[in-house]
Amino acid sequence: MKLARFAGVAMALCLSTLAAKAEQYRLGLITPPPHQWSKSAVAIADKLKAETDGRVELLTFPSGQLGNEAQMLQQLQTGALDFAFLTLGEFANRDANYGIFLAPFLVKDAVAARTLLKGEVAGKLLDGVNKFGLTGLGWGMAGMREIVMKDKVSSGADLKGKKVRTVPFAQELDFWTKLGAAPTPMPLPALYDAFANGQVDGMQIDFEGTWNSKYYDHAGVIIHSDHMMFPMIAVASGRKWQTLSEEDRATIQKVMAEEIDNMVGLYADIDAKYLAELEKTSVPVIKADRAFFGPAIDAWYEEWRNRTPMLVDLEAEAAK
Repeated sequence: MKLARFAGVAMALCLSTLAAKAEQYRLGLITPPPHQWSKSAVAIADKLKAETDGRVELLTFPSGQLGNEAQMLQQLQTGALDFAFLTLGEFANRDANYGIFLAPFLVKDAVAARTLLKGEVAGKLLDGVNKFGLTGLGWGMAGMREIVMKDKVSSGADLKGKKVRTVPFAQELDFWTKLGAAPTPMPLPALYDAFANGQVDGMQIDFEGTWNSKYYDHAGVIIHSDHMMFPMIAVASGRKWQTLSEEDRATIQKVMAEEIDNMVGLYADIDAKYLAELEKTSVPVIKADRAFFGPAIDAWYEEWRNRTPMLVDLEAEAAK
């Protein structure tokens, strides 16, 4: 009896010691739980827990629970937040070269985007986030950009004067301005209601978000344009990263790289899957190519090749 009691106490102490040694980290992102970014974040958390025998626990916070991207970036810089999946808006506002991936018709599909995100320019920009107090862990992406509008649209000219929800950074805003539209940045969680009540006339979005967030409920047309890729960058707080053991850094880097690449590899099928679902709705889906947008595309490139020299290098990689 005494031996059994001793064994029980020893086991409890052992479990308590293991729990005390467990390291908890937080990862923030703006996408809702059904989105692939959020699913991949959960997969990373599960894999880290398995590969470290429960010693490393990653808590994920989707849907902007920890704030918008500007707020999360500030938290990362101070060490209050450990990891995040971020769009390029906050980076491009500080260094315009981070917006070059939004070049219209740079790539034709998600497969080509995946190749570009493994290229030399992408590598330089990933390493370059250290100037923001961050450590870059990998490039992800969402689906190719499409357009969802409340009213019927048959040409790019029909977009003039329309309030289109965008991400707030210069290259994307300029794209819509050159089309004659009124780019209207707003947080993703606010978009459904804004579209429903007419605060915006439409949005630049992917098929996945259009389906999962039911934006098609209030749409008059979905424009299948594939006109932009939409990268995501996975980052760690530079301050927090320096406090991690070499072993943990190596494990986190490995798991992040594997799962983020898996994510990017899924997007060709994700785009096709949700396009098929949307084509079953009553909302017309029309195909649009570069000519649909008229002279705005050439005007955009003329300006941004001068303003962001790395764009020329990225175009050269995309053309290979």
